[in-house]
Amino acid sequence: MPSVDSRLQDRYLQLVQENLAPLDGAAAGLRALPGVASAFASTQAAWRFYKNPRVTLSRLAAPLIDHARRASADACDDYALVVHDWSFLHYKTHPSKADRTALGNSQDLGYELLTALVLGDRDGAPLAPVCQELRAQGGVLTTRAERRRRAVSQLDALGPVMAHVDGLGLARPTVHVIDAEADSVAHYRRWHRQGRLFLVRADDARYVLHQGRECQLSAVADGLRPQRAFRRARAVEFEGKQAEQWVAEAEVVLHRPARPQRRGQPRRPIPGVPLALRLVVSEVRRADGVVLARWLLLTNLPAAVAAERVALWYYWRWRVETYFKLLKKAGLHLEQWRQETAAALVRRLLVAGMACCVVWHLARSKAPEAERWRELLVRLSGRQMGWGKAYTEPALLAGLWMLLAMLELLEQEDLEELRRLGRFARPSADPPDGS
Repeated sequence: MPSVDSRLQDRYLQLVQENLAPLDGAAAGLRALPGVASAFASTQAAWRFYKNPRVTLSRLAAPLIDHARRASADACDDYALVVHDWSFLHYKTHPSKADRTALGNSQDLGYELLTALVLGDRDGAPLAPVCQELRAQGGVLTTRAERRRRAVSQLDALGPVMAHVDGLGLARPTVHVIDAEADSVAHYRRWHRQGRLFLVRADDARYVLHQGRECQLSAVADGLRPQRAFRRARAVEFEGKQAEQWVAEAEVVLHRPARPQRRGQPRRPIPGVPLALRLVVSEVRRADGVVLARWLLLTNLPAAVAAERVALWYYWRWRVETYFKLLKKAGLHLEQWRQETAAALVRRLLVAGMACCVVWHLARSKAPEAERWRELLVRLSGRQMGWGKAYTEPALLAGLWMLLAMLELLEQEDLEELRRLGRFARPSADPPDGS
C-alpha cells in the first residue's frame, strides 16, 4: 500500500494470507495462522487495521491496481477487457449492520456491489478487480474516492467507473464488457462520445437501421442465416455437452431518440446523433444445426477485431460471476461476514480481492514449476476433482491455506516433535506407548 509505514504494510500482508483460508457459513471470520499468538489477537489486529484512518479505500485498492498493470502487460495482446457487473450482498438476518439498504424489496436488506474486473484478452484470465463500489444506506462507498458518493442509477454509475479505469494506466487499451443491463441508447452515445470502447449484449427487440431499413435486431440476425453469413468459430461446451459456436456480423445504426429510464420519472425522448455500431451475432449450435442459445452483441470496436474474438470476449464475461461465487459461496462466504458497517465490509473485501489475485495467478501461471504447485495444492486441499479437471480455484485456495499453515507451524515447532505427535494421533492397530 502506498504512503503507509512498514507496520501497516506487514499487517496488510498478514491479512491477505489470512483471507486465503476457505471459510464456511457458520465460521466466516478470519482464520489465524499458527504463528499468531491467538485467534483473538489476530481478530483484534484486523479490527485496528480496518479502523486506522490511514487505511483508506484508495490505498487498499492500490495493490490491486498495481497488480493489474503488471499482469495486463503479460496477459493481454491488444486490449485489457474490463467486465462490469453488479451483485446483491444479502444480509437480511444481520441487524447489527445498521446501514443496510433495500435491494429487491423492502424486506431484502443488504448492500449492492459493483465490480470492474480486468481480464486478459488472450485467454480470459481474471487479473484483478480494479474498482469496487458498495451502495449502502446514505450513499456509495467507492475506491475511486475517499468520500461517499450519492447513489445514482446503475448505468449512470458506470460512466465514472469507466473513466476511472481508463485512467489507471493499464498496459493495453480497455474494452468495457457489460451484460444486457447496459443496453441503453443514451449511454451508448455518451460512452462513444467520450472515447470508451464497449461490448454489450443487446435486446432482440431493439429497433435499428440496417441497410437503410428500420427493423428489430432480431430481424437483422435472422436475415444473416439465408445470406450464409455465419461461420464456425470454435467448439464449445454448453450445459455440459459439446456444441459449436457460429458467428456473423452486420452494421447497424442506432437512430431513434433515447428514452432513459429513471425511477419515478417519465421516459422522455432525447434526440441524438445516429450511431453506427457493429452487431455481432453469436449462436451456440448442436451438431445437427439446432440453435441452443443466441447472443446479439453491440460494439464500437474497430473492424480489425474479428467477430470471432468479439464473441469470445463476451463469453468470458462470466468470469466475473465466478469471482462473485468465490467471494460468496465457494470460498470466502462474504454474505456471512460480521463486519457491522459497509465501510468495514468493503475494506475487508479489498484485502480478500488480493487473496483472489494470488489464487488466479497460481491457477494460470505458465512457470515451469506451476503445474507441480497446483498438483500439490489440490492434494493438500483434500478435495476431489471432477473428471478431466486438474484443479478448481476453491481447491487451490484451500490447499494454499494448508501450505501456509504448515510452513508457519514448521517455523514454530520442532519437526521431530511434530512427527512424534503425528504418530500419537494417527489411527493405528497398535495403541501408542503410554495410552
